[in-house]
Amino acid sequence: MNGVREAWARAPKVTRPGRTAAATDGPTSAGPLIEVAGLDVRFGTGEGAVHAVRGAALELSAGRCLALVGESGSGKSALARSLLGLAGPTATVRASRLRLFGRDAVGFGDREWRAVRGRRIGLVAQDALVALDPLRPVGREIAEPLLVHRLVPRREAGARVVELLARVGVPEPAERAASHVHQLSGGLRQRALIASALAAEPGVIVADEPTTALDASVQARILYLLGELKAAGTGLLLISHDLAVVEALADEVAVMKDGRIVESGPASEVLDHPRHPYTRALLAAVPGGRGRPAPSAVVSGEPLLVARDLVKGFAGPRGGRRTAVAGVSLTLRPGESLGLVGESGSGKSTLARLVLGLTAPDGGDVLLDGRPWSGVPERERRPRRGEIQLIPQDPLSAFDPRWTVERIVGEGLRRAVGASRAERRVQVLELLERVGLTGEHLTRRPAALSGGQRQRVAIARALAPGPRLLVCDEPVSALDVSVQAQVLDLLRELQSSLGLATLFISHDLAVVREVCARVMVMKDGRIVEAGPVGEVFAAPCHPYTRTLLAAVPKRARGADAGGDGPAGTGTAEAGTGAAEAGTGAGPAAQERL
Repeated sequence: MNGVREAWARAPKVTRPGRTAAATDGPTSAGPLIEVAGLDVRFGTGEGAVHAVRGAALELSAGRCLALVGESGSGKSALARSLLGLAGPTATVRASRLRLFGRDAVGFGDREWRAVRGRRIGLVAQDALVALDPLRPVGREIAEPLLVHRLVPRREAGARVVELLARVGVPEPAERAASHVHQLSGGLRQRALIASALAAEPGVIVADEPTTALDASVQARILYLLGELKAAGTGLLLISHDLAVVEALADEVAVMKDGRIVESGPASEVLDHPRHPYTRALLAAVPGGRGRPAPSAVVSGEPLLVARDLVKGFAGPRGGRRTAVAGVSLTLRPGESLGLVGESGSGKSTLARLVLGLTAPDGGDVLLDGRPWSGVPERERRPRRGEIQLIPQDPLSAFDPRWTVERIVGEGLRRAVGASRAERRVQVLELLERVGLTGEHLTRRPAALSGGQRQRVAIARALAPGPRLLVCDEPVSALDVSVQAQVLDLLRELQSSLGLATLFISHDLAVVREVCARVMVMKDGRIVEAGPVGEVFAAPCHPYTRTLLAAVPKRARGADAGGDGPAGTGTAEAGTGAAEAGTGAGPAAQERL
């Protein structure tokens, strides 16, 4: 983490005078902040009941970080949310011991839990789009813990919100505080959630996948911020499928499978010398560590997708106009995989919407298979919609909450027209099995699925019409490493066997290295560097690209990205000017572009 510390030292810090969280929220030496033994969590009753957590035991002390790792659906989030009384109305929670800050919480009612949430324990939820109220500015969301717990006068809350947003690395914090959630990128939403969790300076932070939607450079800043909080006495319960993040922050690790903790201990022992076969399987599946070469960049044939000089701007919350995409061009051929990387808010998702024809460009155009795709009426695009499909970043917001998984996936089955219900179900089941789900998920609705399960349903839905081009907007960000490995292998197989083209948008450089032949680096709406993945990652030309690569946590780095080479050690040099680096690429980068 030395490189991260050097980069953070040059970033603007905002501190609040007064006592630390540890001083105001619970004991630092009198005992653990959280003690749990014999914790059981069940959802529903009868034959359909789900036993999510089985006999879990853990302790969390001040100034320590305990990480819960495991596959989606293993019970991590159910365990964590039970510590805030948020397991849900259908949940039955029992424990032989549940003590929070020295108090017995087994019999807590609503009033006691409300006093805990935000003030004693802050939650960074997994689904930022769902957790933030779409009807009010994010600044009011962040101010709510301050006002509910009467920590600052109302007239001072706005200034405190701006401080918090700046602290978690949000650019233009005053403007973003006035924005609504739909006006923010996925990464900015996640940082707003983190700011909200920090607002009341709680003694414990429960962070459920806190860096899932963040690019490597912002992830490094958030990790160091969480490390600062830990050093000040805050207890951290970290839930993550990203073992590189766990390695960077955790003191202890508990591995969950099927609701049980199957292995626990010091982080160095569990991650470097795992005892349980399941833990060993998780570590073996880490992207970048599987020894998989990048796909070949040699692809022939006429372009399937051509985007020329695309420009798109949006009105700001306080007037004016912000340019999200500024003169971007790209070409994608059948069977080719193109990665698009950059910070949250750099314009990646806006470019994806332009390519999909969901947003009209202010300038430039898009061709699909040689025919106009942008600038034509939707009725002309509709018969061709099946050729280009999206795997969204936030599947929960993309699904109708009333529909079952069977209906969601079956909606896209063109080949099932006229088929019986039984035949359609067989086809849906084949798609689900292809992405690692089973028949038991057919009748579930989105709210009854874990984040990773919802993402797998989104991938199955995108594959249903038999597309020629997939636009993947962070398609594996919510998946644990074992399922992530399966999905990445599936995408590679589809590219090879079906000639499926892929525009792969991700902040995870290790994932891009595994699945993409070419990569484009985007900053402030422009492409600053492009070329074959191996060349760009091994010898980046632009300072911004070097910063992104240098910020990747150690375990996630592969041979191309670094560790001991220039890309892996240059944070102090490359990281100093990430925001000021400009857009001028060097000669080699210009040649790649």
